[in-house]
Amino acid sequence: MKDYDSLAKKIVKLVGGKDNVKSVVHCATRLRFKLRDEKKANTEELKDTEGVVTVVQSGGQYQVVIGNEVADVYDHVVKVGGFPDGGTVPDDYGEDDEKTSLLDKFIDLISGIFAPALGCLAATGMIKGLATILVTTGLVTKTSGTYVILYAIGDAFFYFLPIILGLSAAKKFGVDQFIGLSIGAALVYPTIVALNPTAVTGKPLFTLFANTALSSPIHITFLKIPVIMMNYTSSVIPIIVAMWIASKIERYLKKVIPSVVKTFLVPFFTLIVVVPLTLLVVGPVTSWISDGLAAGASALYNLSPIVTGAVIGGLWQILVIFGLHWGLVPLAMLNIQNLHYDPILVLTGAASFAQIGAVLAVIMKVKSKKVQGLGWSAFLSGIFGITEPAIYGITLPRKKVFAMSCIGAGIGGALMGLFGTKAYMVGGLGVFLFPSYIGASGMDMSVYGALISWVVAFAVALGLSLVFGFSKEDLKNENAVKEPVSNNAEPQLATAMVSSATATTTAAPETVEKEKVTPETIISPIKGSTVPLSDVKDDVFASEALGKGVAILPDEGKVYSPVDGTITVVFPTKHAIGINSKNGAELLIHIGMDTVQLEGKGFTSHVEQGQEVHQGELLTEFDVDGITNQGYDVTTPIIVTNSKNYNDIDVLADGHVEPGDSIIDLK
Repeated sequence: MKDYDSLAKKIVKLVGGKDNVKSVVHCATRLRFKLRDEKKANTEELKDTEGVVTVVQSGGQYQVVIGNEVADVYDHVVKVGGFPDGGTVPDDYGEDDEKTSLLDKFIDLISGIFAPALGCLAATGMIKGLATILVTTGLVTKTSGTYVILYAIGDAFFYFLPIILGLSAAKKFGVDQFIGLSIGAALVYPTIVALNPTAVTGKPLFTLFANTALSSPIHITFLKIPVIMMNYTSSVIPIIVAMWIASKIERYLKKVIPSVVKTFLVPFFTLIVVVPLTLLVVGPVTSWISDGLAAGASALYNLSPIVTGAVIGGLWQILVIFGLHWGLVPLAMLNIQNLHYDPILVLTGAASFAQIGAVLAVIMKVKSKKVQGLGWSAFLSGIFGITEPAIYGITLPRKKVFAMSCIGAGIGGALMGLFGTKAYMVGGLGVFLFPSYIGASGMDMSVYGALISWVVAFAVALGLSLVFGFSKEDLKNENAVKEPVSNNAEPQLATAMVSSATATTTAAPETVEKEKVTPETIISPIKGSTVPLSDVKDDVFASEALGKGVAILPDEGKVYSPVDGTITVVFPTKHAIGINSKNGAELLIHIGMDTVQLEGKGFTSHVEQGQEVHQGELLTEFDVDGITNQGYDVTTPIIVTNSKNYNDIDVLADGHVEPGDSIIDLK
């Protein structure tokens, strides 16, 4: 994919236009939009756009999953949309929808601040890991210039993290970026660092909170107010809270300070208030909170490393789906800052290997060349820790396979807990995680245990997927359709239902013979009024692209079987049913227009795929009023998807019909 400009223009258009965008950032695989009104976005068309894997609406964000080329697409999206400050529209921060949950706001905040720095954070962690490997293997010593320079490259980003986060938080909160840099730099200024409790020498002026867990020696004061000094190098929470406060102060100052002096007086008063306030109050309080969170994480881990690993490892891919995995990233940084290692986020390291194990099972089982092509691409991405293409394109649509990958990831996480694997730095993803497992003790069993967990997670997910991931019916349908299962339910449905009608099109059209079918009459499955297919408000149905038939506007929410036959498709969203009659007719009953977006709400299915049914048997119930009240058209097409196999198809009904009335004559 090279025409990023066209893709970017289409994405901006389909998310509702640039005026609908509050901000956009990107992580390893996704464009993360903050939209003014998500209802203005054309989600279904965006999902069908070439170059887009899928769309996820979660965590208060509208997430467009691109895959490995997300950084290039992001650059063009920012250019096409004319978004300033790296994709953020500054004046809009703080205009949060009141309906947005606290969790959504938290995930949006964390991802918005950390996502822009993720690539460099991973890269520097890998360089730091490389330096550690060189020392561990004896290729260099810690006093050599090679090690000193490599370690400086790798460690500088994390050491000066408040400056980095000051910049990205300034963008997120809509603050002048140089103010963000200045506040972060003040926290790691050498003189300030030299006053932290682990570095300062000499007798303190006095001690606050003596004989308590918060005992704090005081060495300096500000305007005679005691300053509790903390070590802010590599810290996360203090700078984020400081920047939030700065956003409020700066916004107020811009309103009250005259324009002629605003350029320098706004930053002057912002800095002179926020930096002392951070050192006096924000820094100590948030540092104590950080210590508490790190202690809580350690307590959870120490309670049972194996159980903790199984739970976190098993749930990791589910968190990734909804973009909620960002919640663990700052916790890992806090652990490294306070404990000098992270025992929690590291437990997810085997998840990507479980995912590619499940992908390999799909490649081995499904014969479609397109599925195999997508599978190998997702497999290679997964090796390097980019699992969204594997999840959305391959395993998640095959729910049992995805479940097997979660089991494999859980077992891998449990093994990492058993071996006591820890991360000593925030490094890369996938195989690039390995250097981050090597601590001061070098290559010990905790490191080898991580490799074992990767292999076991891969093998378990592969084996379970091969054995339990596919039923015979699943494989029959997969290999008959010869198309990958799409995350978009509507194209998948269309492909599945017309597959038998188009299966012979590999030959020249003039040589294709119609399958032998028996003439029969189809009865109405629904009580209601008939609507010509050409009047249906959906171009695919109206154009008879899926086949001929008729539509019914229901009077009641019950669907009965129009034939004796077998259920071939019951969609997870329950809005569509496929039936093959005993005489050879292949029928699709599609309840409403775009009702796939309801995700099954308002529908109750009484049958399952492969089930034999009799004419007049109740198949599905649906809430007509509830669906209509949500703005959906409940007009229900009944399509003969193998229409080409018949010489003539007559629509018999015109007007009101009852279940059992003849509606279509097949000859």
